[in-house]
Amino acid sequence: MKYDYVIVGAGSAGCVLANRLSANPNHRVLLLEAGGRDWHPFIHMPAGIAKMVNRKGINWDYYTEPEPGLDNRRLWWPRGKVLGGSSSINAMCYIRGDARDYDEWARLTGDERWNWAGVLPYFKRSEANTRGASELHGADGPLAVQDLKYHNALTQAFVDAAQSCGHVANPDFNGEQQRGVGFYQVTQKNGARCSTAASYLRAARGRANLTVRTRAVTQHVLLDGHRAVGVDYRHNGRLTRAEGREVILCGGAINSPQLLMLSGIGPSDHLREHGIRTMHDLPGVGANLQDHLDICTLQRCTQPVSYDRLNEVSVALEYLLRHDGPGTSNIAEGGAFVRTQRAPDERCDVQLHFIPALLDDHGRHRLPGYGYTLHACNLRPRSRGAIRLKSADPVAKAEIRANYLSDGDGHDLATMIEGAKLSREIFAATAFDAYRGAEIFPGTQTRSDADLAAFIRHKAETVYHPVGSCRMGNDDQAVVDSQLRVHGVAGLRVVDASVMPCLPGGNTNAPTIMIAERAADMIAAA
Repeated sequence: MKYDYVIVGAGSAGCVLANRLSANPNHRVLLLEAGGRDWHPFIHMPAGIAKMVNRKGINWDYYTEPEPGLDNRRLWWPRGKVLGGSSSINAMCYIRGDARDYDEWARLTGDERWNWAGVLPYFKRSEANTRGASELHGADGPLAVQDLKYHNALTQAFVDAAQSCGHVANPDFNGEQQRGVGFYQVTQKNGARCSTAASYLRAARGRANLTVRTRAVTQHVLLDGHRAVGVDYRHNGRLTRAEGREVILCGGAINSPQLLMLSGIGPSDHLREHGIRTMHDLPGVGANLQDHLDICTLQRCTQPVSYDRLNEVSVALEYLLRHDGPGTSNIAEGGAFVRTQRAPDERCDVQLHFIPALLDDHGRHRLPGYGYTLHACNLRPRSRGAIRLKSADPVAKAEIRANYLSDGDGHDLATMIEGAKLSREIFAATAFDAYRGAEIFPGTQTRSDADLAAFIRHKAETVYHPVGSCRMGNDDQAVVDSQLRVHGVAGLRVVDASVMPCLPGGNTNAPTIMIAERAADMIAAA
């Protein structure tokens, strides 16, 4: 079958592109998704995020290789394997990052179109913020953004505690400044999750020129010399070929570089190790992997007000009848952006997510009793990792080496220690006096910087923001140019978080959607 555009991956970026490119009735668009439909009710009820942790059918269930900087632990990397991708399983925090992040992108890519002034119109075009349109916000886009309909009393205590510690109140982390403490705005509509499948794809599904295939695993990008001409994918047990004028990879920071390498596009020495013929030697494929490492501080709560032991039947009924109550909570209700003394510039370097519940090991380990948790992540890590193949089998998972805390001067670890100290300081504030029980993690025996460093190496986890493994730029290690075209291969682009040259200062879903919005214009103009 022949198409104008073959899009591989129906996640945060792929659903955006499917909508925008199929809006032209003259374009035939094929969208391929390895996972299934987003039918599960836990996807759409925000608090259902707590129940999706062990549902592997909607999750790629990735693990890193043993991480030398983290006691050789293999870290769990959940990524969405369902329509909407990770926007169907994330915590829905709507964060763009600092405006100066994009000025840095422009400098690194050599293209001023990626600076803040260049990307802001695409953030606004995507957004339907219930607070209304403004100089910084859109109100008419597909992606619903709203204030939380419900939040726990402990989250208010967190906000009050942080302010008493000197953190300024910030009603809009996407406003004039990022620094401060407040409640997250979320990608929800009337209290239900607003993934890109719900916001972008659902509106386009009825178009005759858009074909969506779920449970379709792409095997290779087909090349005719140095031009992409389509893909082979497995669907319903059969290998199927789809030809396209342009192939667009939207698989994310793990799957997109993996598919390029399986197709013979990547570092030639590594491809030879797996018996793959090099079609185009592109050494940067899979390199430059970055992620936000995160450490959690857990405190017991002396009152039964947390989300640890809710009556799930009553929560579900209130949600189904009124779309209100704890069922609308994204769990990570409050947060803060902080500039520590270690920050390399004026931007914040630590982000906090407050959880009014005990959260250990991504919620997979349920602790007894009631409590609350504060995540602290290093927003600007210097450590870099890589995605590599384990085999030439398209079904085999890629090798993930994040190389956390591998920067040579110890800056990343020192910033993590600062994050743990900030968390403890906030939990010690008087606003928590009515709730504070014993500290669970790091634990009262963990006092010195050396103790905290050992705790971080033993307990730190991802906060789910991998980027950079197909980074854009114009140097020898760049994978795509500033229009997201793969260097040296015509008719092939990568449009997802893997193209980010460096991490933005915050959650990565909104920036990924922005990239796809911008790419749609670039593709349409080609």
